[in-house]
Order: sequence, then structure tokens, then C-alpha cells
Amino acid sequence: MPRLIVSIDGVVIKEVTLAKDRTTLGRRPYNDIVIDNLAVSGEHAVLHMIGGDVYIEDLHSTNGTYVNATAVKKQALEHHDLIEVGKYKIRYLVRGTSSEPVDSSYVGEPQLTPSGNVPLSVAPTAQMPLPGATGAAVLRVLSGAGAGREVALQKVVTTIGKPGVAVAAVTRRLQGYVVAPVDGGTLLNGEPLGAEAVALQDGDTLELGGTRMQFVYS
Repeated sequence: MPRLIVSIDGVVIKEVTLAKDRTTLGRRPYNDIVIDNLAVSGEHAVLHMIGGDVYIEDLHSTNGTYVNATAVKKQALEHHDLIEVGKYKIRYLVRGTSSEPVDSSYVGEPQLTPSGNVPLSVAPTAQMPLPGATGAAVLRVLSGAGAGREVALQKVVTTIGKPGVAVAAVTRRLQGYVVAPVDGGTLLNGEPLGAEAVALQDGDTLELGGTRMQFVYS
């Protein structure tokens, strides 16, 4: 079945399989694909699956929908087309026709789990376990209403922060764990985190929207 790989700044944040005749995309929580970013309209676009073909239709969005850097109103998608909505890039893939590896840093759709003023979005368990990074890793909340809480990093990707303020993604890789910004500003050990993913070391501190967390790896 066709699928979409959603990423921002080179970081994969979700993979969605297109299994319905109509799949909506937008900022509002009732969409099938929710992208909580102000550059994305509440009801931004819809994907129609007709037979073996998939069409994307812009729903009069504020910032438009682009396919391969061209603004579109409605267009049939082809394997490996690149859809752009706001800062987000969405790769369209037809399962079974691609021999290239797909970034496995995320499998599934994230869900928001609020904890005081520290919302945490945790991706579901990957379908296949990753080798390496066999130690136990947690994020320990140091400040705010959730102070003292620990979040086990058992998933392939754990996103942390508050949408619209600051969001970062902690990804489990073969060599260990890395962190990369998704939206807004993130501090790593008191310094602004750049656009590239950075390896995390035991004891590193992250700060997002005034909330401090410590990475603990054993």
C-alpha cells in the first residue's frame, strides 16, 4: 500500500500508510494526518485513493500545497514525489516498488500525552527492534509541574516539548541516541541546538520552552 514519510529539517517524524479512500491532512486534531504547525492550515489538503492511484488536493490552504516544488490544486502522485506543506516535507512511496532504504527513525503515528505543562509525544513501538543502543535510557524532567518524572526512551523516536513553542526529537540509532530540533528553539547543555542531529551523552540537559530535562543512559 502507498505510504507517506513525513519529515522536517531532515528528521523523520512519522510514517503513514494510506489505507482509506480519503485521507485528510491539516493542523486540526480531527484530521487523519495532524501536523501541528501554524504554517499548516486547519484543513490543508486531502489525499484521494482511487483504484491504484492517489491524488492530492489542496483545500484552499493559506500557504499552498507543493509537489516537487510546484504549487498544485489537484494532482496525481507518482512514486517518490515530494509534497511540501509549510516547512514539512512528505515523501510519497508505493510499497513494494522501492529498493531504497527508508529512514526507520520513526514507525507509526505519534500521540500527545500531556503531563502538567510538559506535553510529551511518544511514538509507538517499532515493528522491528533496532540493534545497538542496548542500554536503558530515560529523560528525567528537572523543572515544571512534571519535575521528577522519567520517560523511558524505549521507542525509535520520542518527541518532546510543546507544539508551537519548542519541539525536539530524540532518536534511537545504532550508535546510541541523538537529538534534533523539530520546531522552535531547543537548548542542549545551555547552548542552542543547531539544525543537525547531535549525539546525546549521559547527563546532558535539554531545555524546551523553559522546561529542563536530563538524558540518563546506563
